[in-house]
Amino acid sequence: MIRGRPPAGYNASDGNASQPLFWLLFFVFNRTVVIGRRNVGEERNTLLLSNHQSMLDSFLVGLAAFYPTSWLKPRLIPWNPAAAENFYKNPLLAWLADNWKCIWVREGRHDLHALHRMMQVLPAGVMTLFPEGTRSRDGAVGPGRPGAGLLILAARPRVIPVAIDGMRAVLPIGRHLPRIFKRVAVSFGSPVDYTDLLAMPRTRETAQAVIDRVMAAIRAQHADLRRQRTRDVAAVEEARGRSRTT
Repeated sequence: MIRGRPPAGYNASDGNASQPLFWLLFFVFNRTVVIGRRNVGEERNTLLLSNHQSMLDSFLVGLAAFYPTSWLKPRLIPWNPAAAENFYKNPLLAWLADNWKCIWVREGRHDLHALHRMMQVLPAGVMTLFPEGTRSRDGAVGPGRPGAGLLILAARPRVIPVAIDGMRAVLPIGRHLPRIFKRVAVSFGSPVDYTDLLAMPRTRETAQAVIDRVMAAIRAQHADLRRQRTRDVAAVEEARGRSRTT
C-alpha cells in the first residue's frame, strides 16, 4: 500500500462484496437506528464528519448513509482516511481497509501527503472523517482538530455532521471481535453553513473555527441521541414493571 494513494487492488466489486456483511452486523445482529439520512443526498464533494467511538465507525457511517444505493452506485462508498497503526497491522484489516477506499495515514497524523490525496479525491466523491482524531474512551464528543478544517477550506464540500452512539459497546477499545445484540444510533444533521469563514485567511485558526462549528452540531445531535436512549430505557423498564404487576 502506497501512502496516500488509492488502494492498489480496489475495485467496485470488492467494496460491494463486503457491504452486506457489515449490514448484517449493524442492522441484523445489532439494533441500529438511522436518523436524518435524507440530509446526506448523493452529491459529489460531500464530507461526512462524525464523532469517533470504534474502529468500525467508518463502515457504519458509509452504510447508514448510502446502503443499498451504494451497491448500484459504488462511487457512494465513502473514502476513509485510515490510521496505519490500526488498519495495516494484519492482512484481514488491511483487506477491509483497501476494499473500503481507505487512504493510508501514518502514525502521528501530521501526514501532508495523505491530506493532499484527500483534497484530490473528495471533489469527485464522498468522504468520512473523524475530526477528533482518536476514538473516545468515555463516549463523550471531544474537541475537533484543524486538519479536517483545512480540507474543508481547500475543497469547499457539503459538510454533513454525523453523531454516533452505542458503538463503544459493539467494539470497545482493545477488543478485536465485535459484540452483538447492542443498540446503536446514527444521526445525520443538516449541512453546516461555513460560507462566512471562507472570506477569512486560510490559516490554522480559520480551519479550527470551521471545525468548532461542525463539532457543535455533532455534540447537539449526540446529546439528542443520548436523551432518546435514556427515554427508551425508561420506557422498557416501565413496561417490565407493568408486566410484573399483572
